[in-house]
Amino acid sequence: MNRDHQLKVKRAIDLVVSVAGLLSAAPALLGAAGLVRATLGAPVFFRQQRPGRHGHPFFIYKFRTMTGERDAQGQLLPDAQRLTRIGRFLRASSLDEIPQLWNVLKGEMSLVGPRPLLMQYLSRYSPRQAKRHDVRPGITGLAQVRGRNALSWEEKFELDLEYVENWSLPLDLKILAQTALGVVGRRGISQGGHATMPEFMGSSPRAPS
Repeated sequence: MNRDHQLKVKRAIDLVVSVAGLLSAAPALLGAAGLVRATLGAPVFFRQQRPGRHGHPFFIYKFRTMTGERDAQGQLLPDAQRLTRIGRFLRASSLDEIPQLWNVLKGEMSLVGPRPLLMQYLSRYSPRQAKRHDVRPGITGLAQVRGRNALSWEEKFELDLEYVENWSLPLDLKILAQTALGVVGRRGISQGGHATMPEFMGSSPRAPS
């Protein structure tokens, strides 16, 4: 099977799984929405612009997991202080990610690919790191099954590039299977000392050898 054919099959899998997932997960979606509404109020969904393939922006959807609490200067409190108990549960179970199946259905994301990060990171990538946008972003990816947020940014980006440079349909299927096992084991949810990944400020240039 050539690459073009594999890409068509990849998109077909995205469509079938996203539709089936949204339908079968409807009770879980309603339950999660009720928990978020009861603990955080409205809105239930977190909506934020992220870069897609070739850096083109789109709006990603997740369930809200954090409050909007701010300090006396009007700055948002650290993530660890804003992340609620229900939010931790949603993240640990990956239920907060299910609304992204809508992004997959629309063709903005794929089931598998580099995670879509923040728009402000685009100018901070090295030319090599920017190649992670040569494919559609995904709900899960190689970095997620190799350590998720327990990895450093540099390690995550190297895995993203490994995926982009070596993509195949069997690799996607392997990542999906490993993702299912990772969700059950709740591995790599956060980095040591952080409730979420710290902000990426750019990779420091290596000293000449």
